[in-house]
Parts: sequence; C-alpha cells; structure tokens
Amino acid sequence: MGVSPFDHDLLSGLLGDDEVAALFSPEAEIAGIIAFEQALAVAEAAEGVIPQKSGDAIAERIADIELDIPALRAATARDGVMVPELVRQLRAGLPAAHRDHLHFGATSQDAIDTSLALRLKRLAKVLGKRIDALAAMLDELDRRDGHAVVMAHTRMQAAIEVPASRKIASWRDPLLRDRHRRDQVIEGVALLQFGGAAGTLDRLGKEAVTVARHMAEQLDLALPARPWHSERDGVVAFASWLSMLTGALGKMGQDIALMAQSEVGELRLSSGGGSSAMPHKVNPVGAEALVALARFNATLVSGMHHSLVHENERSGAAWTLEWMLLPQMAVAAGAALRTAQDLVAQISFARA
Repeated sequence: MGVSPFDHDLLSGLLGDDEVAALFSPEAEIAGIIAFEQALAVAEAAEGVIPQKSGDAIAERIADIELDIPALRAATARDGVMVPELVRQLRAGLPAAHRDHLHFGATSQDAIDTSLALRLKRLAKVLGKRIDALAAMLDELDRRDGHAVVMAHTRMQAAIEVPASRKIASWRDPLLRDRHRRDQVIEGVALLQFGGAAGTLDRLGKEAVTVARHMAEQLDLALPARPWHSERDGVVAFASWLSMLTGALGKMGQDIALMAQSEVGELRLSSGGGSSAMPHKVNPVGAEALVALARFNATLVSGMHHSLVHENERSGAAWTLEWMLLPQMAVAAGAALRTAQDLVAQISFARA
C-alpha cells in the first residue's frame, strides 16, 4: 500500500486512470499556466498595455523555455505556489527588453486557477464521452437481457420478481441525469480567472475589462462578472458532481456484486478475480472497486466543502486543501467509469 493508490505501481491498475491523472500532472498544470501567460501578453499588447513586440515575443517564446523543475519544487515549498519562480525562469529566458512585460498586472492565483479551468473543461469532456459510452452499453444489455426475470429486493429481503430492464434502468438513468448535470457544472468552472493582486486589476486601469475579454476569447473560457478567486462554489459543485457520478456507479457495482453471489446466481461474470486459496471463485473485483470508489469520493467531497471557507480575498489553507482533494476525486471518477465499462461487458443475466 502506498500514499496514494492512484499512482501506486500496483494499485493503480485497479484504481488509477492514466488519461485523467495526466490532466493533473505538473506538465499539464504548467502548460495551462503558459497558455494563460501567452493569452495575457497577446491581449495586453492588443490593447496597448504592453508593447506589441513584447507581446509577440512572450507568446512565441515562453512555451519553449527549458524549466528547472527542482527549483520550482523548492520555490513551491517556500512560496506555497510555483508561479513566482516560474515567472522568474520565464523572464530569464526572454530578451531583457520584454521581461518586465510578462505577467504584467496578474497574480499567481490568476495563472493557477485559469490553468485549472482549462483542465477541468477537458476533464468534463473526457468523462462525458465515457458516460455516453457506458449508457450505450447498458442500452445494449437491456436489449439483449432486459426480458430476463430477476428478484427485486427491498431492505435486503426478496420482494417480487421484476424484469431485468427495471434493474438496468436504475443503473442507466442516474448516469443520464449526471450527463445532463455535467453541462451545468462545467459552466461554473470553465471561467477565466483574472483579478490581479486582490481582484481589482488595479494595474490595468481602464483597459482591464477589454484585456480580460480578449483573454477569455483566446482561451475559450467564459468571462465572469468579477474574479472568483475566493468564491469556490463552482469548483465545489464540480467536485459534488464527481461524487454523484461515482455514487451512481457504486450503486450499480453493489447490485452486480449481490446478484453475482454464488447462492443467488442471477448474474454471470465472464471473468473476474481469482483466489489464491479457492480456484473455483470468480470474485466481482470490478463491482467491488465501484463501491470503494463511490465511498472514497463521498468522503472527500466533505473536505471540498471545507475548502469553500476562504479568509477574505484569498486563503492559502483552503486553496491547498482543494489541490489535495480535487485531483483524487477526478481520478476516482475516471477510474469508476473505465471499470464500469469493463464490468458491463462481462455480465449476462442468468435467466435471459
């Protein structure tokens, strides 16, 4: 067992998701910050805030500057964020005439939160595609086995016989509702963050609004009425959506595990986990993982609600808590959708 199962050499095979985890890698975060700085330079040059030559040089060169990652790590321990050291390194890689125009009027949180917004937007697209694929698989399962008769259970006791379609619908329909909710919650996070030192963009003066609008267009992000650096309800709503998604998948996993019990036998698994002591067993490992991931996210979402509490205009503590929790919740949701697809491909109803 390691510190995190999501990047553990062994446990990540069960609980990890490389595609989602990559969105929270240092490389992805830095790429998002670079995109912010490029958009900022282009917008400020277009509005006459910085010289056009400086805007062009910044936009063209900073993505290719070689970074000292150990120095960024050490600076993060000192400053709490990487941006001051990152900006220092980027400036050092620019001609002297352009250095002071990089990051002009912005603050660290602008760069970090805009990078997050870009990556959460991509995450929502990845998860949306997986939900669609899983819903289609459940539709096919319904067409194939929906006529099978299974026993309904209320309070863990046998109730009446129902068609398997009823079970399948209780797995599919919450996913479809989560798919609809995705389009709502992404509106709360796919936002440009640009407020400067304390949310007033004081260094840009009358050009502040036009620069911000120009940046939002470049980055394909919405422009909020004001900076949201201490208003984290959109991020927390996104985390709550991740927990609802894994919860829906956990319900499906729990049902499948119960129906696949040897003495029940309403479901067959074409493959499953083996046992070192009992070779006859086909353990419902995927179903169990869905339950564990659902409970994991349900636990972490409480912490995300704690991260709503920012002191005044910025909280280092609440912000750090968000960084600790949200990436894990995202990977858990990605892993749950991936596992659910594998699981549905393995099941068939015994009386179909």
